[in-house]
Amino acid sequence: MAPTAKSSPKAFGMRDEKDVLTAVLNPARGIEFIRIIFPDILGRPMDFTFPSSELEKAFGEGKGFDGSSVAGFVRIEESDLIIKPDPTTFRLLPWEYKGFEEGVRWREAVMFGDILTPDGTPYVGDSRGVLKRTLARARKVQGIEDFKCGPELEFFIFPSSEEPVATDVGGYFFSGRYGEIRKEIQLLLQKMGVETEYDHHEVAHGQHEIDLRYLNALDMADTGMIFRYMVKKVCRMHGLYATFMPKPINGQNGSGMHVHQSLWKGGKNLFFDKKGPYFLSDMARHYIAGVMTHARDISTVLSQWVNSYKRLIEGYEAPVYIAWGQKNRSAYIRVPEYQPGKERATRIELRAADPACNIYLAFAIMLAAGLDGIRRKESLVDPVEENIYHMSGTRQKKFDIRVLPRNLEEAVKLTEKSDLVRETLGEHIFGKLIANKKKEVEEYSKCVSGEFDKQVSDYEIERYLPFL
Repeated sequence: MAPTAKSSPKAFGMRDEKDVLTAVLNPARGIEFIRIIFPDILGRPMDFTFPSSELEKAFGEGKGFDGSSVAGFVRIEESDLIIKPDPTTFRLLPWEYKGFEEGVRWREAVMFGDILTPDGTPYVGDSRGVLKRTLARARKVQGIEDFKCGPELEFFIFPSSEEPVATDVGGYFFSGRYGEIRKEIQLLLQKMGVETEYDHHEVAHGQHEIDLRYLNALDMADTGMIFRYMVKKVCRMHGLYATFMPKPINGQNGSGMHVHQSLWKGGKNLFFDKKGPYFLSDMARHYIAGVMTHARDISTVLSQWVNSYKRLIEGYEAPVYIAWGQKNRSAYIRVPEYQPGKERATRIELRAADPACNIYLAFAIMLAAGLDGIRRKESLVDPVEENIYHMSGTRQKKFDIRVLPRNLEEAVKLTEKSDLVRETLGEHIFGKLIANKKKEVEEYSKCVSGEFDKQVSDYEIERYLPFL
Protein backbone atom coordinates (compact mmCIF):
# COMPACT_ATOMS: atom_id res chain seq x y z
CA MET A 1 0.00 0.00 0.00
CA ALA A 2 1.88 3.02 -1.25
CA PRO A 3 1.61 6.25 0.76
CA THR A 4 0.84 9.44 -1.08
CA ALA A 5 2.23 12.72 0.30
CA LYS A 6 -0.49 15.02 1.59
CA SER A 7 -0.30 18.03 3.90
CA SER A 8 -2.66 18.61 6.81
CA PRO A 9 -3.23 21.51 9.22
CA LYS A 10 -2.44 20.99 12.91
CA ALA A 11 -0.26 17.97 12.30
CA PHE A 12 1.83 18.60 15.42
CA GLY A 13 2.29 20.99 18.36
CA MET A 14 -0.61 19.72 20.49
CA ARG A 15 -0.87 21.00 24.07
CA ASP A 16 -2.99 18.39 25.79
CA GLU A 17 -5.32 15.42 25.39
CA LYS A 18 -8.27 17.62 24.43
CA ASP A 19 -6.22 19.17 21.62
CA VAL A 20 -5.29 15.75 20.26
CA LEU A 21 -8.78 14.27 20.50
CA THR A 22 -10.28 17.26 18.71
CA ALA A 23 -7.92 16.70 15.80
CA VAL A 24 -8.04 12.91 15.71
CA LEU A 25 -11.79 12.42 16.09
CA ASN A 26 -12.65 14.89 13.32
CA PRO A 27 -13.88 12.59 10.49
CA ALA A 28 -12.67 15.05 7.86
CA ARG A 29 -9.07 14.34 8.88
CA GLY A 30 -9.32 10.65 8.10
CA ILE A 31 -7.02 9.70 11.00
CA GLU A 32 -7.99 6.07 11.49
CA PHE A 33 -5.01 4.75 13.46
CA ILE A 34 -2.59 5.79 16.19
CA ARG A 35 0.88 4.28 16.10
CA ILE A 36 2.65 4.09 19.46
CA ILE A 37 6.46 4.07 19.28
CA PHE A 38 8.92 3.17 22.04
CA PRO A 39 12.50 1.85 22.12
CA ASP A 40 13.73 -1.44 23.53
CA ILE A 41 16.88 -1.19 25.66
CA LEU A 42 19.02 -1.43 22.52
CA GLY A 43 17.26 1.60 21.03
CA ARG A 44 15.48 -0.33 18.30
CA PRO A 45 12.03 1.13 17.51
CA MET A 46 9.08 -0.95 18.70
CA ASP A 47 5.57 0.02 17.62
CA PHE A 48 1.96 -1.06 17.48
CA THR A 49 -1.20 0.62 16.24
CA PHE A 50 -4.78 0.88 17.43
CA PRO A 51 -7.92 2.49 16.00
CA SER A 52 -8.21 6.20 16.70
CA SER A 53 -11.58 5.54 18.35
CA GLU A 54 -9.58 3.93 21.20
CA LEU A 55 -7.45 6.98 21.86
CA GLU A 56 -9.57 8.60 24.58
CA LYS A 57 -9.56 5.32 26.51
CA ALA A 58 -5.80 5.01 25.96
CA PHE A 59 -5.25 8.44 27.50
CA GLY A 60 -7.16 7.32 30.59
CA GLU A 61 -6.13 3.71 31.01
CA GLY A 62 -3.17 3.22 28.69
CA LYS A 63 -2.79 0.44 26.14
CA GLY A 64 -1.50 -2.93 27.26
CA PHE A 65 1.19 -4.94 25.51
CA ASP A 66 3.35 -8.01 26.06
CA GLY A 67 6.71 -6.85 27.40
CA SER A 68 8.22 -10.33 27.34
CA SER A 69 8.65 -10.08 23.56
CA VAL A 70 10.68 -6.86 23.78
CA ALA A 71 14.46 -7.12 24.26
CA GLY A 72 15.50 -6.27 27.80
CA PHE A 73 12.01 -5.78 29.16
CA VAL A 74 10.40 -8.41 31.41
CA ARG A 75 10.28 -12.17 31.91
CA ILE A 76 7.38 -14.22 30.53
CA GLU A 77 5.82 -14.65 33.96
CA GLU A 78 5.60 -10.87 34.43
CA SER A 79 4.97 -9.77 30.87
CA ASP A 80 2.03 -7.33 31.03
CA LEU A 81 2.89 -3.66 30.59
CA ILE A 82 0.94 -0.51 29.78
CA ILE A 83 1.89 2.56 27.78
CA LYS A 84 0.09 5.88 28.19
CA PRO A 85 0.40 8.19 25.18
CA ASP A 86 1.90 11.63 25.78
CA PRO A 87 -0.35 14.12 23.92
CA THR A 88 2.49 16.60 23.36
CA THR A 89 4.29 14.01 21.20
CA PHE A 90 1.46 13.76 18.66
CA ARG A 91 2.60 14.03 15.05
CA LEU A 92 0.55 13.24 11.96
CA LEU A 93 2.33 11.20 9.31
CA PRO A 94 2.39 13.43 6.21
CA TRP A 95 0.77 11.07 3.77
CA GLU A 96 -2.45 9.21 3.10
CA TYR A 97 -2.49 5.44 2.73
CA LYS A 98 -4.53 3.85 -0.05
CA GLY A 99 -5.85 0.29 -0.05
CA PHE A 100 -6.30 -1.92 -3.07
CA GLU A 101 -10.06 -1.41 -2.92
CA GLU A 102 -11.33 1.88 -4.34
CA GLY A 103 -12.22 4.36 -1.62
CA VAL A 104 -10.20 2.71 1.18
CA ARG A 105 -7.98 5.47 2.51
CA TRP A 106 -6.65 6.37 5.92
CA ARG A 107 -4.06 8.39 7.80
CA GLU A 108 -1.96 7.57 10.85
CA ALA A 109 -0.55 9.62 13.71
CA VAL A 110 2.45 8.65 15.82
CA MET A 111 2.88 9.18 19.55
CA PHE A 112 5.34 8.34 22.31
CA GLY A 113 4.44 7.75 25.92
CA ASP A 114 5.22 6.48 29.41
CA ILE A 115 5.50 2.75 30.06
CA LEU A 116 3.87 1.59 33.30
CA THR A 117 3.32 -1.64 35.19
CA PRO A 118 -0.30 -2.84 35.62
CA ASP A 119 -0.51 -1.11 39.02
CA GLY A 120 0.34 2.23 37.40
CA THR A 121 3.93 2.67 38.60
CA PRO A 122 6.63 3.72 36.12
CA TYR A 123 8.29 0.71 34.51
CA VAL A 124 11.99 0.46 35.40
CA GLY A 125 12.86 -0.87 31.94
CA ASP A 126 11.60 2.21 30.08
CA SER A 127 14.68 3.92 28.64
CA ARG A 128 12.64 7.02 27.83
CA GLY A 129 11.85 7.09 31.53
CA VAL A 130 15.59 6.99 32.30
CA LEU A 131 16.10 10.20 30.37
CA LYS A 132 13.11 11.83 32.07
CA ARG A 133 14.48 10.90 35.50
CA THR A 134 17.94 12.21 34.66
CA LEU A 135 16.50 15.52 33.46
CA ALA A 136 14.36 15.77 36.61
CA ARG A 137 17.40 15.13 38.79
CA ALA A 138 19.36 17.86 36.97
CA ARG A 139 16.54 20.29 37.65
CA LYS A 140 16.09 19.32 41.31
CA VAL A 141 19.73 19.02 42.36
CA GLN A 142 21.43 21.65 40.21
CA GLY A 143 18.58 23.88 39.06
CA ILE A 144 19.15 23.15 35.36
CA GLU A 145 15.95 23.76 33.44
CA ASP A 146 16.90 22.54 29.99
CA PHE A 147 19.42 20.20 28.37
CA LYS A 148 19.50 21.11 24.69
CA CYS A 149 20.75 18.57 22.16
CA GLY A 150 21.38 18.79 18.42
CA PRO A 151 22.60 15.51 16.92
CA GLU A 152 24.19 15.00 13.52
CA LEU A 153 22.97 11.61 12.34
CA GLU A 154 24.97 10.07 9.52
CA PHE A 155 23.68 7.20 7.40
CA PHE A 156 24.45 5.20 4.27
CA ILE A 157 22.18 4.56 1.29
CA PHE A 158 22.66 1.15 -0.32
CA PRO A 159 20.79 -0.72 -3.08
CA SER A 160 19.53 -3.28 -0.54
CA SER A 161 19.92 -4.63 2.99
CA GLU A 162 21.85 -7.66 1.76
CA GLU A 163 25.29 -6.14 1.21
CA PRO A 164 26.87 -2.69 1.60
CA VAL A 165 27.46 -1.64 -2.00
CA ALA A 166 28.33 2.05 -2.34
CA THR A 167 25.79 3.92 -4.47
CA ASP A 168 28.20 6.73 -5.43
CA VAL A 169 31.80 7.90 -5.19
CA GLY A 170 31.00 11.23 -3.58
CA GLY A 171 32.83 12.81 -0.66
CA TYR A 172 32.39 15.49 1.97
CA PHE A 173 30.26 18.30 0.52
CA PHE A 174 30.78 17.21 -3.08
CA SER A 175 29.41 14.98 -5.81
CA GLY A 176 27.49 11.88 -4.85
CA ARG A 177 23.90 10.88 -5.53
CA TYR A 178 20.52 11.08 -3.80
CA GLY A 179 20.66 14.66 -2.61
CA GLU A 180 17.01 14.84 -3.68
CA ILE A 181 16.19 12.04 -1.23
CA ARG A 182 17.71 14.10 1.58
CA LYS A 183 15.45 16.99 0.53
CA GLU A 184 12.35 14.79 0.42
CA ILE A 185 13.10 13.46 3.91
CA GLN A 186 13.39 17.02 5.24
CA LEU A 187 10.21 18.24 3.56
CA LEU A 188 8.24 15.35 5.06
CA LEU A 189 9.78 15.95 8.48
CA GLN A 190 8.88 19.65 8.25
CA LYS A 191 5.24 18.68 7.75
CA MET A 192 5.51 16.86 11.08
CA GLY A 193 7.04 19.87 12.80
CA VAL A 194 10.64 18.60 12.74
CA GLU A 195 13.14 21.33 11.82
CA THR A 196 16.44 20.60 10.11
CA GLU A 197 19.51 22.80 9.62
CA TYR A 198 21.80 21.17 7.06
CA ASP A 199 22.03 18.28 4.68
CA HIS A 200 25.03 17.15 2.69
CA HIS A 201 26.96 14.20 1.35
CA GLU A 202 29.41 12.85 3.90
CA VAL A 203 33.02 11.66 3.56
CA ALA A 204 32.39 8.03 2.66
CA HIS A 205 30.95 6.80 -0.62
CA GLY A 206 27.17 6.55 -0.34
CA GLN A 207 27.14 8.34 3.05
CA HIS A 208 24.80 11.20 3.97
CA GLU A 209 23.99 13.54 6.83
CA ILE A 210 20.98 15.60 7.85
CA ASP A 211 21.34 17.79 10.95
CA LEU A 212 18.37 18.35 13.24
CA ARG A 213 17.74 21.72 14.84
CA TYR A 214 18.41 21.54 18.57
CA LEU A 215 15.62 20.79 21.04
CA ASN A 216 15.36 19.80 24.67
CA ALA A 217 16.78 16.32 25.14
CA LEU A 218 13.49 14.42 25.54
CA ASP A 219 11.87 16.00 22.50
CA MET A 220 15.07 15.41 20.53
CA ALA A 221 15.23 11.74 21.50
CA ASP A 222 11.64 11.27 20.28
CA THR A 223 12.50 13.25 17.15
CA GLY A 224 15.58 11.08 16.57
CA MET A 225 13.35 8.00 16.52
CA ILE A 226 11.05 9.66 13.97
CA PHE A 227 14.05 10.79 11.92
CA ARG A 228 15.48 7.28 11.63
CA TYR A 229 12.05 5.96 10.66
CA MET A 230 11.61 8.64 7.99
CA VAL A 231 15.06 8.12 6.48
CA LYS A 232 14.45 4.40 6.12
CA LYS A 233 10.88 4.92 4.87
CA VAL A 234 11.73 7.38 2.11
CA CYS A 235 14.67 5.31 0.90
CA ARG A 236 12.49 2.20 0.85
CA MET A 237 9.88 4.01 -1.25
CA HIS A 238 12.65 4.73 -3.76
CA GLY A 239 13.69 1.07 -3.86
CA LEU A 240 16.80 1.72 -1.75
CA TYR A 241 17.96 0.84 1.74
CA ALA A 242 19.19 3.29 4.41
CA THR A 243 21.25 2.08 7.33
CA PHE A 244 22.58 3.63 10.54
CA MET A 245 25.04 0.76 11.00
CA PRO A 246 28.19 2.37 12.47
CA LYS A 247 30.73 0.85 10.06
CA PRO A 248 29.32 -1.03 7.05
CA ILE A 249 32.25 -0.63 4.61
CA ASN A 250 35.94 -1.33 5.15
CA GLY A 251 38.30 1.44 4.07
CA GLN A 252 35.61 4.12 4.43
CA ASN A 253 34.53 6.37 7.31
CA GLY A 254 31.80 5.00 9.54
CA SER A 255 28.65 6.80 10.62
CA GLY A 256 28.72 8.85 13.80
CA MET A 257 26.17 10.79 15.80
CA HIS A 258 27.95 13.94 16.95
CA VAL A 259 25.82 15.48 19.69
CA HIS A 260 25.91 19.25 20.23
CA GLN A 261 24.75 20.04 23.75
CA SER A 262 24.35 22.82 26.30
CA LEU A 263 22.62 23.49 29.63
CA TRP A 264 20.10 26.30 30.14
CA LYS A 265 18.26 28.09 32.95
CA GLY A 266 15.91 31.08 32.78
CA GLY A 267 16.54 31.46 29.07
CA LYS A 268 20.30 31.72 29.65
CA ASN A 269 22.96 29.42 28.28
CA LEU A 270 24.86 28.17 31.33
CA PHE A 271 27.79 27.14 29.13
CA PHE A 272 28.43 30.72 27.96
CA ASP A 273 30.81 33.23 29.52
CA LYS A 274 31.87 36.12 27.29
CA LYS A 275 35.08 36.49 29.32
CA GLY A 276 35.91 32.81 29.60
CA PRO A 277 38.45 30.97 27.45
CA TYR A 278 36.70 29.70 24.32
CA PHE A 279 33.70 31.66 25.73
CA LEU A 280 33.08 28.71 28.06
CA SER A 281 31.80 29.15 31.59
CA ASP A 282 33.27 27.33 34.58
CA MET A 283 30.18 25.09 34.51
CA ALA A 284 30.87 24.15 30.91
CA ARG A 285 34.47 23.30 31.74
CA HIS A 286 33.43 21.14 34.69
CA TYR A 287 30.85 19.45 32.46
CA ILE A 288 33.44 18.65 29.77
CA ALA A 289 35.81 17.32 32.43
CA GLY A 290 33.11 15.06 33.81
CA VAL A 291 32.25 13.60 30.41
CA MET A 292 35.93 13.01 29.65
CA THR A 293 36.55 11.36 33.03
CA HIS A 294 33.72 8.89 32.37
CA ALA A 295 34.41 8.51 28.63
CA ARG A 296 35.68 4.96 28.90
CA ASP A 297 33.01 3.59 31.23
CA ILE A 298 30.07 5.16 29.33
CA SER A 299 31.34 3.90 25.96
CA THR A 300 29.03 0.86 25.96
CA VAL A 301 26.02 3.18 25.99
CA LEU A 302 27.25 5.54 23.27
CA SER A 303 28.84 2.85 21.06
CA GLN A 304 26.92 -0.25 21.93
CA TRP A 305 27.53 -2.72 19.11
CA VAL A 306 30.52 -4.89 18.22
CA ASN A 307 30.51 -3.05 14.91
CA SER A 308 30.68 0.35 16.66
CA TYR A 309 34.34 -0.23 17.49
CA LYS A 310 35.25 -0.85 13.85
CA ARG A 311 34.37 2.84 13.41
CA LEU A 312 36.46 3.99 16.40
CA ILE A 313 39.86 3.37 14.84
CA GLU A 314 42.60 5.72 13.70
CA GLY A 315 42.49 7.33 10.30
CA TYR A 316 38.74 7.70 9.78
CA GLU A 317 37.91 10.96 11.62
CA ALA A 318 36.27 9.08 14.48
CA PRO A 319 37.50 9.85 18.02
CA VAL A 320 39.89 7.33 19.49
CA TYR A 321 41.60 9.56 22.01
CA ILE A 322 39.97 11.26 25.00
CA ALA A 323 40.86 14.91 24.55
CA TRP A 324 39.13 18.17 23.74
CA GLY A 325 39.78 21.16 21.54
CA GLN A 326 38.17 23.73 19.27
CA LYS A 327 39.53 23.00 15.81
CA ASN A 328 40.47 19.39 16.52
CA ARG A 329 38.16 16.90 14.82
CA SER A 330 40.21 13.95 16.08
CA ALA A 331 39.26 14.81 19.67
CA TYR A 332 36.53 13.23 21.79
CA ILE A 333 34.94 16.63 22.51
CA ARG A 334 35.06 19.68 20.29
CA VAL A 335 33.97 23.25 21.04
CA PRO A 336 32.53 24.56 17.74
CA GLU A 337 33.48 28.10 16.75
CA TYR A 338 30.94 28.78 14.01
CA GLN A 339 29.69 31.91 15.81
CA PRO A 340 32.33 32.72 18.45
CA GLY A 341 31.10 34.90 21.30
CA LYS A 342 27.42 34.25 20.59
CA GLU A 343 25.54 32.93 23.62
CA ARG A 344 23.03 30.81 21.71
CA ALA A 345 25.78 29.21 19.63
CA THR A 346 28.02 28.25 22.55
CA ARG A 347 27.98 24.51 23.05
CA ILE A 348 30.12 21.41 23.12
CA GLU A 349 30.13 18.60 20.57
CA LEU A 350 30.58 15.01 21.78
CA ARG A 351 31.84 12.95 18.83
CA ALA A 352 31.99 9.35 20.10
CA ALA A 353 28.36 8.20 19.85
CA ASP A 354 26.99 6.52 16.74
CA PRO A 355 23.43 6.64 15.34
CA ALA A 356 22.71 2.98 16.17
CA CYS A 357 22.70 3.63 19.92
CA ASN A 358 19.69 3.96 22.21
CA ILE A 359 19.36 7.72 21.87
CA TYR A 360 17.45 8.11 25.17
CA LEU A 361 20.12 6.31 27.18
CA ALA A 362 22.89 8.12 25.28
CA PHE A 363 21.51 11.57 26.15
CA ALA A 364 20.91 10.49 29.75
CA ILE A 365 24.44 9.16 30.25
CA MET A 366 26.08 12.20 28.62
CA LEU A 367 24.13 14.47 30.96
CA ALA A 368 24.85 12.33 34.03
CA ALA A 369 28.59 12.30 33.32
CA GLY A 370 28.66 16.06 32.78
CA LEU A 371 26.64 16.73 35.92
CA ASP A 372 29.06 14.58 37.90
CA GLY A 373 31.89 16.83 36.72
CA ILE A 374 29.89 19.91 37.74
CA ARG A 375 29.07 18.44 41.16
CA ARG A 376 32.71 17.64 41.84
CA LYS A 377 33.93 20.88 40.20
CA GLU A 378 36.35 18.78 38.23
CA SER A 379 39.28 20.57 36.62
CA LEU A 380 39.55 20.49 32.85
CA VAL A 381 42.86 19.53 31.22
CA ASP A 382 44.39 21.75 28.56
CA PRO A 383 42.92 21.56 25.05
CA VAL A 384 44.74 19.69 22.28
CA GLU A 385 44.63 21.39 18.89
CA GLU A 386 47.02 19.22 16.89
CA ASN A 387 46.03 16.00 15.15
CA ILE A 388 46.31 13.36 17.86
CA TYR A 389 46.70 10.59 15.28
CA HIS A 390 50.07 12.10 14.34
CA MET A 391 51.33 12.64 17.89
CA SER A 392 54.02 10.38 19.35
CA GLY A 393 53.25 8.24 22.37
CA THR A 394 55.51 10.48 24.48
CA ARG A 395 53.62 13.60 23.43
CA GLN A 396 50.27 11.91 24.11
CA LYS A 397 51.46 11.11 27.64
CA LYS A 398 52.45 14.76 28.11
CA PHE A 399 48.84 15.76 27.49
CA ASP A 400 47.60 12.79 29.59
CA ILE A 401 45.56 11.54 26.65
CA ARG A 402 43.71 8.30 27.32
CA VAL A 403 42.23 5.96 24.72
CA LEU A 404 38.64 4.81 24.27
CA PRO A 405 37.95 1.05 24.59
CA ARG A 406 39.33 -0.91 21.63
CA ASN A 407 36.29 -3.17 21.34
CA LEU A 408 32.91 -3.92 22.88
CA GLU A 409 34.33 -6.56 25.21
CA GLU A 410 36.69 -4.04 26.82
CA ALA A 411 33.92 -1.43 26.95
CA VAL A 412 31.49 -3.77 28.72
CA LYS A 413 34.09 -4.68 31.36
CA LEU A 414 34.58 -0.98 32.13
CA THR A 415 30.86 -0.21 32.14
CA GLU A 416 30.13 -3.13 34.44
CA LYS A 417 32.28 -1.45 37.14
CA SER A 418 30.75 2.01 36.68
CA ASP A 419 28.62 3.31 39.55
CA LEU A 420 27.61 6.28 37.40
CA VAL A 421 26.17 4.10 34.62
CA ARG A 422 24.47 1.76 37.10
CA GLU A 423 22.85 4.65 39.00
CA THR A 424 21.79 6.48 35.84
CA LEU A 425 20.27 3.51 34.02
CA GLY A 426 18.89 1.80 37.12
CA GLU A 427 19.57 -1.79 38.14
CA HIS A 428 17.11 -3.32 35.67
CA ILE A 429 18.31 -1.68 32.45
CA PHE A 430 21.93 -1.80 33.59
CA GLY A 431 21.76 -5.55 34.22
CA LYS A 432 19.87 -6.30 31.01
CA LEU A 433 22.21 -4.17 28.89
CA ILE A 434 25.35 -5.75 30.32
CA ALA A 435 23.95 -9.28 29.88
CA ASN A 436 22.85 -8.54 26.31
CA LYS A 437 26.22 -7.07 25.33
CA LYS A 438 28.17 -9.95 26.91
CA LYS A 439 26.09 -12.35 24.86
CA GLU A 440 26.73 -10.31 21.72
CA VAL A 441 30.50 -10.41 22.36
CA GLU A 442 30.38 -14.16 23.00
CA GLU A 443 28.46 -14.90 19.80
CA TYR A 444 30.77 -12.67 17.77
CA SER A 445 33.89 -14.34 19.21
CA LYS A 446 32.59 -17.76 18.23
CA CYS A 447 32.08 -16.71 14.62
CA VAL A 448 34.88 -14.22 13.88
CA SER A 449 38.66 -14.54 14.27
CA GLY A 450 40.97 -11.90 15.74
CA GLU A 451 42.17 -10.78 12.32
CA PHE A 452 38.96 -8.76 12.08
CA ASP A 453 39.69 -6.59 15.15
CA LYS A 454 39.75 -3.50 12.92
CA GLN A 455 37.99 -4.90 9.87
CA VAL A 456 34.29 -5.35 9.21
CA SER A 457 33.50 -9.05 8.94
CA ASP A 458 30.86 -10.81 6.85
CA TYR A 459 29.28 -11.84 10.17
CA GLU A 460 28.64 -8.18 11.04
CA ILE A 461 27.12 -7.44 7.65
CA GLU A 462 24.77 -10.40 7.99
CA ARG A 463 23.99 -9.67 11.63
CA TYR A 464 23.66 -5.87 11.77
CA LEU A 465 22.99 -4.46 8.30
CA PRO A 466 19.38 -5.72 7.95
CA PHE A 467 18.07 -3.89 11.03
CA LEU A 468 20.41 -1.01 11.95
